[in-house]
Formats: sequence, C-alpha cells, structure tokens
Amino acid sequence: QVQLVESGGGLVQAGGSLRLSCAASGRTFSSYAMGWFRQGPGKEREFVAAINWSGGRTYYADSVKRRFAISRVNAKNTVYLQMNSLKVEDTAVYYCAAAAAGSEYDTWGQGTQVTLSS
Repeated sequence: QVQLVESGGGLVQAGGSLRLSCAASGRTFSSYAMGWFRQGPGKEREFVAAINWSGGRTYYADSVKRRFAISRVNAKNTVYLQMNSLKVEDTAVYYCAAAAAGSEYDTWGQGTQVTLSS
C-alpha cells in the first residue's frame, strides 16, 4: 500500500495558476490509478481528475476541463495537478488518492489547501 503526501497549495489570485504535487511512498506506485479530489467550504468532497497507471488515460470533472491537467511521473512516484485559469470557486482542500487495479480509491493524502482571492 502507498502513502501519499500532497504539496503545492497556497493563496493565489483568480486567473492565476498553481501546480499541486502528490508524492507516494512504496515501490508499487506505478500499479495504482491516481486521482485528485477536492472539498470546498461547506461542500462535499468531489472528483476533480484521474489518471491511469501508465498516464495514458486521463479523466476530468466538467468544471475543470481545459483548465486543469493531471499527469504522473512513475519514476518519481509523483502525480501532479496543473491548475490554470483558477476561479474563486476552485477554493478547496485538494486531496490525492490511489486506487489499486479493480478497486475504489482507498488511500488518501492529508490534503493541501488552495485559496483563491478575487
């Protein structure tokens, strides 16, 4: 099982960009699908983006399509979320998660806060 640590959050102005990183421990990182989720103030956690084990397939929530990009470097045990054209409504705690083949996301990081100012 992997352990996940997110980083890269912070305070940014609307329209700006931010790149989140999620570093995973363990030698089996490349076998996991990885996802990013977020939970805004007073909201339930929601799916943001996902990437398969090889990086060949990516998936996005409609709200972030063409603004966010998920990627991974298996040699570095790291998955990234590049966020562009940020909006105030993107304010949330962002979590990365791992899913073993054929399983649900069952390993979560501690989250990193992203705050947008208008």
